[in-house]
Amino acid sequence: MDRLQELDTQLFLFFNGLNHQFVDPFMAAFSGRWIWVPLYVALAAVVVWRYGWKRGFVIIAMIGIAVGAADYISASIIRPVIQRMRPANLDNPLSDLVHVVSGYRGGRYGFPSCHAANTVALAIATSLTLRTRGWTVAVVAWALMQCYSRVYLGVHYPGDLMAGAVVGTVTSLTAYFAVRKFRPEVFVPLDRNATIRPVYITGGITIIYIAIESILTHI
Repeated sequence: MDRLQELDTQLFLFFNGLNHQFVDPFMAAFSGRWIWVPLYVALAAVVVWRYGWKRGFVIIAMIGIAVGAADYISASIIRPVIQRMRPANLDNPLSDLVHVVSGYRGGRYGFPSCHAANTVALAIATSLTLRTRGWTVAVVAWALMQCYSRVYLGVHYPGDLMAGAVVGTVTSLTAYFAVRKFRPEVFVPLDRNATIRPVYITGGITIIYIAIESILTHI
């Protein structure tokens, strides 16, 4: 266990050390929760468009339960038991070596990462629902970027992220297969040709906005 913790710390310091002042605001914004609300709204609209109101509501509820359960299990059940201090926490001897952005250090404990749990749960649940290669690649890349941003900001070890990813995987698969077992008809789309382009457009615009805002902070 000591060897794993040492390796986790070394990996954290390596990736956290790959920082630049021009990237700091981008990572801080990308890691934000509210910035992605338009993407979630577009995703919900596409689900309703493809599956109809009744089925769409069940799917959206399934995704919400998967994400909510991942967040609750990580923050309220596992963290109080493990109590692993965040690397950037001032009470952590490692904090002097950590690159932080705008003084943000997160809460006291960080194992497992709620960001990783939530984004992975969302990625898996939506991939299993929409079943398009393009979306799967895009949402997995988005989730990985979310995870990396947490190391970049100095608030999570890689091990925190892996544990969070496991929690998110379990909750999303559990929710999906529960609905699949009791309501299999839910996943039969009413419109197989319904495009998910609005989700791509919304996500792309959000990323462009983050990039422009980050550039303007240095002008």
